[in-house]
Amino acid sequence: MSEQEENSERREKNGVLGNPRAVCSACGRLYREPKILPCLHTFCLDCISLLEPFSVKPEERGVAAETRTVLCPDCDTEVDIPPAGPGGLCTDHLALDDVFLETLVTDGPLGCDLCGEGGAESRCEACCVNLCEFCCQAHRRQRRTASHSIQSLAELKSRGRLCRPILCALHPGQELRLFCQTCDLPVCPDCAGTLHCDHRCCPAHDVVDRYGDRIRELVAGHLRPQLEWLEQALEKVEVSLQALQARVESTAGEVRAFARGYASAVEAHCLSLLRRLEDIRVLRRNQLHLQRAQLQQALSDVKGGVEFAERLLSSGSDAEILSAKGVTLKRLSSLAESGFDAHLAALSPEDVGGIGFSAGEAAGDVDGYPMVGVIHHRTLDVGKCTVEGEGLRQGTERQQGRFTLVLRDSTGEQMARGGEHVLVSIAHSQKKNCTVRTSLVDNDDGSYAVSYTPLESGVYSVWVCVRTQHIKGSPFTLSVKQKSRSHTGVFHCCSFCSSGGNKEARCGCPGTMPGGFKGCGHSHKGHPGKPHWSCCGGTVEKSDCLPASVLAAVSPRGHLWTAEL
Repeated sequence: MSEQEENSERREKNGVLGNPRAVCSACGRLYREPKILPCLHTFCLDCISLLEPFSVKPEERGVAAETRTVLCPDCDTEVDIPPAGPGGLCTDHLALDDVFLETLVTDGPLGCDLCGEGGAESRCEACCVNLCEFCCQAHRRQRRTASHSIQSLAELKSRGRLCRPILCALHPGQELRLFCQTCDLPVCPDCAGTLHCDHRCCPAHDVVDRYGDRIRELVAGHLRPQLEWLEQALEKVEVSLQALQARVESTAGEVRAFARGYASAVEAHCLSLLRRLEDIRVLRRNQLHLQRAQLQQALSDVKGGVEFAERLLSSGSDAEILSAKGVTLKRLSSLAESGFDAHLAALSPEDVGGIGFSAGEAAGDVDGYPMVGVIHHRTLDVGKCTVEGEGLRQGTERQQGRFTLVLRDSTGEQMARGGEHVLVSIAHSQKKNCTVRTSLVDNDDGSYAVSYTPLESGVYSVWVCVRTQHIKGSPFTLSVKQKSRSHTGVFHCCSFCSSGGNKEARCGCPGTMPGGFKGCGHSHKGHPGKPHWSCCGGTVEKSDCLPASVLAAVSPRGHLWTAEL
């Protein structure tokens, strides 16, 4: 490796490259044989060779020659690699100029590429070598290199741009000064005289304006406006991104403030619920303490009276018993007459368990924030529970009946929760083993929907129990009547009139007509003498249809003139 290459390698490792146009974006080093992809992005030849093929497709004229497609590392565009490989891509000579200028500016004093002893002062653009003063003079004296363009390194540094000829790859030292219009590529004079002797070749400066004008037209007329529009659109997107970020941050601040306020309100609501719970505990505790004291006193009184009476009866003589009977009977009678005060046992363990928390129930606002969560502490009073609905008193066989059980507290208010042990039983009052299956639905609001379907008519007894205790009025009396029978005929004066004189028309009444008529007629034998039903002969319009068994049991001869049976 030459000194120049070592300096370049060291400079790349240290990251002191100044011109980004001289650096390959794939490997991060100075370009080595830069090649231009069809998307106009430049990479080293080796970097392009290392790209994974995106797809491989055969050429149109032959399957042997394949075109490899890769993705550009910069823009992810699918680009085709020619069948000759990456080496067949166009060389980026501008990138080579940038690489040389970068090397020239950052490497410091350069050595002569020919003798390697003196310091380089000039550069042959044809041979692409750096020359010391002695080698430069020798380079000018040689016939083969006398026509080469030699530039001073100091002049190249000050110019900042390298203008060097592009040499032919087949004829070293020959500049590409001609353009073959047949092959559409630049050639040197030797190539024009040999390989392209039959082609239309002309000086490069004669055709460069035509292609340059076309490039300028595309850039100025189409791409430059598009570029400006894209820049403006991108600027708008950036502004939108900034506005979005600002709005999101502002909204996030509002969310955090809302969350802090809501958390504070929830904490205050929690403390309020806990204080309420503590108040309920103190109240219930005081009630229980009072209940315990009253029960203890009552227990002591009854226990003392019983013990005294039993001791008097077991140990006292007849005279002692007779002498103490007055005060003893008076005290025992007083205790017996006072009975047991149910209020002393008003609070049971089930009532204490009635304290609960309903998480989903609305609890009003706290500092403007809606809250949920309510503590329930009302005590169920079985004696205050009620039953609503006509289905509790009356029913019809084979038709569903309904009524509603409402649980209430000691004040008569409806309980706000369910979950209680409720039992509803319906049994026939006279027939044994004749029960009605019931359906019970807990509405979770202190009410229970009860439905049933009796199969027989009669009187039933309805038991409604809560916590194994009958509610007030239980058992209830349920009267189930027979299912009504609808008429299937018409309410008419006679068959002759309702059918328009049809002889085949029949009637449920015993009336007959002469002349082959099968139904009844006015003033004829068996006619009820009033409007009646054609299906059963009944004369009451709002009535049940007589069953077929009754009609079959009564012969037409013995049929009553009226259907008021």
